[in-house]
Amino acid sequence: MADPQPGEPAHIDEPAHIELRAVSKRFGTTQAVDRADISIRRGCIHALVGENGAGKSTVGKIIVGVHTADSGSMIVNGRPCRFRSPRQAFTSGITAIAQELALVPDRSVADNVFLGVESTRCGFVARNDTVQRFEALVERTGIPIDPAARVGSLSVADQQRVEILRAAARRSEFVIMDEPSARLSAQERDQLHRLVRSLRDQKITVLFISHFLDEVLELADDITVMRDGRVVRSTKPSSETTGSLVEAMIGRKLEGNFPPKPPPPEPSQSPVLRVRDLIPAGSAGHPASAATPLMAGLDLDVLPGEIVGIAGLVGSGRTEFVRCVYGADRPVAGSVQVAGGRAGRFRPRESISAGLGLIPESRKDQGLLMERSLRENVGLPHLRRVTRAGLVTRRSERELVSASAARAGVRGGGLETPVRLLSGGNQQKSLFARWTAPGLRVLIADEPTRGVDVGSKRSIYDLIAAAATDGLAVLLVSSELEELVGLCHRVLVMRDGRFVAEFIHPDLDETQILRHAFGEEAAVGQNS
Repeated sequence: MADPQPGEPAHIDEPAHIELRAVSKRFGTTQAVDRADISIRRGCIHALVGENGAGKSTVGKIIVGVHTADSGSMIVNGRPCRFRSPRQAFTSGITAIAQELALVPDRSVADNVFLGVESTRCGFVARNDTVQRFEALVERTGIPIDPAARVGSLSVADQQRVEILRAAARRSEFVIMDEPSARLSAQERDQLHRLVRSLRDQKITVLFISHFLDEVLELADDITVMRDGRVVRSTKPSSETTGSLVEAMIGRKLEGNFPPKPPPPEPSQSPVLRVRDLIPAGSAGHPASAATPLMAGLDLDVLPGEIVGIAGLVGSGRTEFVRCVYGADRPVAGSVQVAGGRAGRFRPRESISAGLGLIPESRKDQGLLMERSLRENVGLPHLRRVTRAGLVTRRSERELVSASAARAGVRGGGLETPVRLLSGGNQQKSLFARWTAPGLRVLIADEPTRGVDVGSKRSIYDLIAAAATDGLAVLLVSSELEELVGLCHRVLVMRDGRFVAEFIHPDLDETQILRHAFGEEAAVGQNS
């Protein structure tokens, strides 16, 4: 049977699976959800969209029992419910798959799928029964995966399949997916979409929370738009465009996706960043990380005021390269030179002193101290600057951080607010604030807009363009080709750990970049 299409009339008469009526939730002085009315039809894909901090995730957590609403009511299958824990929600067939997957990495796929609902005999797990149950589950869901594989060794996409199998093993009728595409490649995203549609085919209701508006328009049967904790529109994808959703989310028209591109630098200028013969660890037969093999070192020059993008598929070596440039990982060979200074292999402390700054791929795992304050996070690389006689001068630190946060447009809390309480967009901007202090010469940004809403994306694009306008050399890694084309003066394509192509503005072309990222033969095969 063909996949049902978004907004297909067959779903029109489906009754509500869950209704929220005038639901509100406050955290301290922040009104996270404000009298929200949402009706989610049974057996449909219902998308929930809005900027970071709009209340989307809070709504999902109220439904699944992580949070309890301050006021209002929730109707599940026609009956009023008030869950006080995820376990209570689970008994009503409701489960959630969070952006940060809740799996046990050192256990097998089968162990994770049946965790808490194991088959036992005489107090021990019955392995034969587990294998039979797993095989029946795969046949029912159509999600094949090795039950003996260690979960920690799987890709993010396969870990999401494990989460979906775990929900299916518990006979869940309502699944909440919070930003499931944020860490996936384009190919993995397509696989996820097929899985989501298969859930709908099995009459399982999906609440799909996403920043990717194109996938929302492609997948959803119904869409609810939130802004500042309130529901501003409930609509059908056939009635919307990406532009109309953005306007509803931010309350105004977004004039263009990208800021004007800064003028290109004069070719006669000396490079601010010079990389020569760099070989990341794990390359050319050297043991270490999962970097892809290299036959030769990588060379790169970036001029002052130039934005250079690095494109490539996941696993092409992009992140390994920029981490070695910064010194977060030690390369096997090669050198880095900043503004004509000493050429060598830097460590992070030396990089900071030389004027290198890194926005890492994962703000939560590699960038921010989530439990510490905004002041501590932004001021971290600059402690030497605000230290006198071995003690941090609080006044100097606060002045530096306050000015940096203002330049980066960080909002949503004071300097002592733990960054975990900030929205995803403001968490990301706090990383940019870290590097807006004087002295920076090279800004490296790895997936700088991952997991942020469209309004925050534009703010981050403005920060990147402003950095180039101020004369910084900018090195940008992104999986979004539109982002590279819209921001960069020059784009290098990586494949198998090598630079395989270079495109210069105005000849930046998404199709050609993608063809080189896949390899010419693969691209031709896909297009035939």
